[in-house]
Amino acid sequence: MKKRIKEKIKEIEIFIQEIEEILPSSLEEYLRNFIVRGSCERYFEKIIEAVIDVSFMIIRDKKLELPNTEEHAFNILMNNKIIGENLCKKLKDAKGMRNFIVHQYGRIDDELVFHTVAWELIPDVREFINKVKSIK
Repeated sequence: MKKRIKEKIKEIEIFIQEIEEILPSSLEEYLRNFIVRGSCERYFEKIIEAVIDVSFMIIRDKKLELPNTEEHAFNILMNNKIIGENLCKKLKDAKGMRNFIVHQYGRIDDELVFHTVAWELIPDVREFINKVKSIK
């Protein structure tokens, strides 16, 4: 694996560790603390942006088809057996949620963000990292 990809993976792992340190164990505690909510939203954004960066780096490194969108990058990884179909869908969903948070297309659903970070983002991104680390 190329040095820059390894560095970006390490960055993602640090972001995950940091979000785990601040993420409360309950929704109620999350809802009471606007600083934690804002921090979790920002980490969500940074983690997904880094996953997208790694995806593009892999595509360039492997000289795969050039994507025309960030979501297409996940499809290219899936089509080349780097990630599975389920993970591809989850990453595209997370990218959509990241866009919603960043651009605030309406009111942010704090409960949805909490559950997504706690139960989906972290395990899905860890799965992505493991897939990337296993690339020959």
